Amino acid sequence: MNRNRRVPGIGMVVMMLLLSVWCSGGATGLNQVSAADNNGLSVNVQTTADATAVHIPVVYLAGDSTVQTYRASQRPQAGWGQMIASYFDEGVQFSNHSIGGRSSRSFIEQGRLDTIVSLLQPGDYLMVQFGHNDADSSKPERYTPVNDYRTYLKTYIDRARSKGATPILVTPVSRRDYNAANGQFKPSFPEYVQAMKQVAAETNTLLIDLNARSVALYNATGIEGTKSIFLHVAPGQYAYFPDGVQDNTHFQEQGAVQIAGLVAAGIKDLNIPLSQHLLAP
Repeated sequence: MNRNRRVPGIGMVVMMLLLSVWCSGGATGLNQVSAADNNGLSVNVQTTADATAVHIPVVYLAGDSTVQTYRASQRPQAGWGQMIASYFDEGVQFSNHSIGGRSSRSFIEQGRLDTIVSLLQPGDYLMVQFGHNDADSSKPERYTPVNDYRTYLKTYIDRARSKGATPILVTPVSRRDYNAANGQFKPSFPEYVQAMKQVAAETNTLLIDLNARSVALYNATGIEGTKSIFLHVAPGQYAYFPDGVQDNTHFQEQGAVQIAGLVAAGIKDLNIPLSQHLLAP
């Protein structure tokens, strides 16, 4: 104890009490929700909570490298999960736990769903997008057969609901797959897309068909135009890709913004409480 601390006079006490009353009506505290990307980068998402401790909904994202948040040093690569918050007001926050190379199975096996569930509160949301790595039969550590994929999706749904949160399934965003003969894009991972739709119907779970929405965007943009959506950059253009890159799976920043816009549009169409927090176009 500091025995030399001065005791404030009565006037100072009154002022302090008045200041306390004033602050209780307008001040906000800060809570942090932590996530991590595939490079171990800690991502802290601040959520505001007023003096009455009203819980502001948090949307937790579970997904792969097309969703995850990338470091500034990795520009221009970006996932739609790091851009989605820009479409919403401050009445909702996003916490992106997506990480590259994970499937619906490996994400659970590594305890990443456990981490999210430990943070979930009633009124929160869990958005789930997997399929890219589930379909990769060349990598047994991530490959998940379609029937198992269904089972794992139900695990995400059940665990979110057990905490009073709302699960939202998001069909895997399509790759830059097109038919050169007619110039039309085609859906990627069709078996997994169909399986997710079936699970959504069986469990009465909200669903955003990002696969179909992304194919429509690509067709409207054209084969050459989609290079600006995907990670196509010239040599020497970015320090992280000194030799350039032509990646038809992952996005660069402007593409991630567009894909996030498709997700936001899907949330609008769901017409749920979360939809009320969308910013006007």
